Amino acid sequence: MGKRVQLGWTRDSVRMGGEIVGVVGDVKQFDLAGGPVPEIYLPYDQFPVGEVAAVVRTRGDPALVAGLARAQVRALDPDLPVYGLMPVERVVAESVAQPRFYALLLGSFAGVALALAAVGIYGVVAYAVGRRTREMGLRMALGARPADVLALVVRQGMRAALVGLAVGLMAAVAASGLLRSLLYELTPTDPATFAVAGLALTAVAALACYVPARRAARTDPMVAMRAD
Repeated sequence: MGKRVQLGWTRDSVRMGGEIVGVVGDVKQFDLAGGPVPEIYLPYDQFPVGEVAAVVRTRGDPALVAGLARAQVRALDPDLPVYGLMPVERVVAESVAQPRFYALLLGSFAGVALALAAVGIYGVVAYAVGRRTREMGLRMALGARPADVLALVVRQGMRAALVGLAVGLMAAVAASGLLRSLLYELTPTDPATFAVAGLALTAVAALACYVPARRAARTDPMVAMRAD
């Protein structure tokens, strides 16, 4: 504070620089993904430029304020053009349009992958249960309760699903660096994200195992014994 800085060039015979009168916090000048870069704010008298961007705060409809802003500028100088008026929300939305599109695209692929995983687990467990119909009938004929058969099928199906989930999470951690450019205020290995994804996949796997397991628990021992 109080020191002077010279930028080393001039514009319209005005030498850039002057006394430092304040220090401000970091800002994201161009987009949300990029980090803060060194910036110097200069008054117009010290930095005359051909165009100026103004920010107007309002509590009402921005469209109404835009008309008032145009009228105010026209009253100051009818020769000053006013263009590019838009709400700040639109400015932010346009700056994140491409990352948002990539996120939606990846989210859609993730949803398809989750559906395929659920169908695959269901198909494998249902096939295994169908192959073991006689075994299930024998177990129930020997005194096993439907709940025991249900727990057996779910436990065996979830064991394989959890092994696959562990392998998938390790692969996701290894490949997470590829998504670094698409993340904002998140690390590629964000614990909460991996926890939610793991819980969601576990729940889907449990449901995919439960449906054929429930069917196996309703097996009629007499029908199962006649399966062969």
